[in-house]
Amino acid sequence: MARVAVAGALCGLLTLPLSAQVRRDSSATPDSLAIRLRRAEEAIAQLRQQLDEQASAGVTTRSRMQLELTGRVLVHGVRNDRRVNNADDPQFVRPDSISPPPTPVVMSARQTTLGAALSARDVLGGQFVGDVDVDFYGGQQASSGGRTFPLLRLRTARGIVRWSNGELLVGQESPLIAGVNPVSPAAIGTPAFATAGNLWLWLPQIRGTIESSGDVRIALQGAVLANITGDPIGLFDTDVDQAERTGRPALESRVRVRWGEADHQGEIGCGAHVAWLDGVNSAPMTTHAFACDARVALASALELRGEGYDGRGLRGLGGGGIGQNLNRSALPLDDRGGWLQVNLRAGTQFGFGSGCGIDAPREADVVSSGRLRNQACAGYATIRPGGPLFLGTEFRQLQTKYAAGTVTNNHVSLALGFEF
Repeated sequence: MARVAVAGALCGLLTLPLSAQVRRDSSATPDSLAIRLRRAEEAIAQLRQQLDEQASAGVTTRSRMQLELTGRVLVHGVRNDRRVNNADDPQFVRPDSISPPPTPVVMSARQTTLGAALSARDVLGGQFVGDVDVDFYGGQQASSGGRTFPLLRLRTARGIVRWSNGELLVGQESPLIAGVNPVSPAAIGTPAFATAGNLWLWLPQIRGTIESSGDVRIALQGAVLANITGDPIGLFDTDVDQAERTGRPALESRVRVRWGEADHQGEIGCGAHVAWLDGVNSAPMTTHAFACDARVALASALELRGEGYDGRGLRGLGGGGIGQNLNRSALPLDDRGGWLQVNLRAGTQFGFGSGCGIDAPREADVVSSGRLRNQACAGYATIRPGGPLFLGTEFRQLQTKYAAGTVTNNHVSLALGFEF
């Protein structure tokens, strides 16, 4: 009905000048009038076709809200010169890498991502936005295909209601105190600098924000999050872990300052995290963190982003303690880390960046066979040559320290694919 109304209105606008001209120019011939009428009919037909194509291109949900589909289909080719914890997106070097092994080339498409988003006005007096993001980084089927048969994995899933001075989020998202991740064409399944200063793990949570108005906006935020240890679990293991057995959720708070809009928006925030681990025969053990993060546009095409933290027992936030939660005395491991990255965009086609991160738990407390220090440095380049095509390359060097010494891996990645 809306398309018919629009077409009818435009038809009236197109024919009105025609009838007026007929009254002013009585000498107009029937042939010229017929030509003008045919042109008007062609314009209306073209408009109707465009409206039909636009309507058919959109995806509408059962509730009649418009749904937007997004994604990036990528094939990665990677090479490592040492043994690492994960071949196509490594975080640290394995201790059995003292003798250099062969340097194989691995190819994988499991860092492909798919997303869907919708929005609606006047929901609880505000604007509603809902989105979900998945990838194929959930492991591999036990078959001869290996990583070429990847499993679907939920990354983030959020329902957000925004008001002029506040926001309520329910879903799965990065920790409130560590919401910034490095830019990388190679580290998508697990964000760059994980276990090297980047706390990132997507966790179920309820988050609230109250924000002031003006050019510089100050916000107070709080969140209740799933309290987990980050322990590896079996294929069908749904039992509770040492953190969940406490019956207490994790709690976070943060103060944030924002300025600017869109691509030139800047943000600095600092926050605190507290959670608990089951002490078995004793009172629950407290884990905590204090963290600050920043994303600042230094110029129209130059950006600085990073984060830093200090705390203990932080594996449940995404690899804190280099993936180690407890010390020699089975108490939460003291840990500190951070990362920094500089990014440059050259128009809409080219992007470049480099940065480093480090995770440095208290070495004297790490178990004898544990990882004492882990650092990563990476540089990348991305190219969008035309249309949906995407190309990216990254060089990443990992250095992991053990009691027996430090081992280094050079990781090279090439990503080819398309975006939609």
